[in-house]
Amino acid sequence: MLMRSKLFVPGSRPELFAKAAAGAADALSFDLEDSVPAARKAEARDTLSAYLRAAPGDLGKVVIVRVNAAGTAQFAADLAAVALPRTDMINLPMVEEPEAVTDAARHLDGIREAGRIRLLVNIESPRGLRRAAELATAHPRVAGLQIGYADLLEPCGIDRADQAALAHIRLTVRLAAAEAGLPAYDGAFAGVKDPEGYRTECEAARRHGFAGKSCIHPSQVAIANAAFLPSQAEIAWARRILDAAADAEARGLGAVLVDGQMVDPPFLSRARATVALADLQPGMEA
Repeated sequence: MLMRSKLFVPGSRPELFAKAAAGAADALSFDLEDSVPAARKAEARDTLSAYLRAAPGDLGKVVIVRVNAAGTAQFAADLAAVALPRTDMINLPMVEEPEAVTDAARHLDGIREAGRIRLLVNIESPRGLRRAAELATAHPRVAGLQIGYADLLEPCGIDRADQAALAHIRLTVRLAAAEAGLPAYDGAFAGVKDPEGYRTECEAARRHGFAGKSCIHPSQVAIANAAFLPSQAEIAWARRILDAAADAEARGLGAVLVDGQMVDPPFLSRARATVALADLQPGMEA
């Protein structure tokens, strides 16, 4: 699923649902957790459930719902209300144990309409970061890992602007996701009036192998969409690698030189991924 941009939409703000669906975000993340006050959680759940039941069969977007955490009083009711055919993923917050993932999967297994729904697992605590690979491999329903920076960093007193800290977290999460053959998604950037700061984080996340980034405001969507696509130069390089590899295979060769660089299977894997991503977007041919 292409999820360069994932726009948060509070479940308690139904006036924003249609506007978000008409926007350019690859994915919509309807939120029943942090953005909804405790007194309005049942109302938000019912409102979102009604919207998802009435929504067109294809919004042209990945539909995600962030539910309240496993172990909370809201968790089972959230799953029962939003595990619907229109929902592609359930976003699990504050996951620290593989059992939380398998418990969510069991709940979904018991809901008739939840057959194809996957799980997007948040890494947003020290324990969750330490056990990220276990969480990624906990169940076949897991579709990816996502960083939650505020919950992870603020209680520890770690500066959100510390690039070394962010790089360590990203690499840990990306390699954990890769162990399961899954993508990783970067967390939210609160500075909605700092587009260059957001762009910088998108570009750093892409260098660390991330597939997309959360957006907390529509103004961030276009930045993420652009940042998580390969450049024309990258696409051209990938196509040269694939062409050279096909020629080498026809001649019974293994590794091959492309523009003076030795290329072998790991490079082919990345080249195929680059071309596949480019092919998803019109006008990205090179």
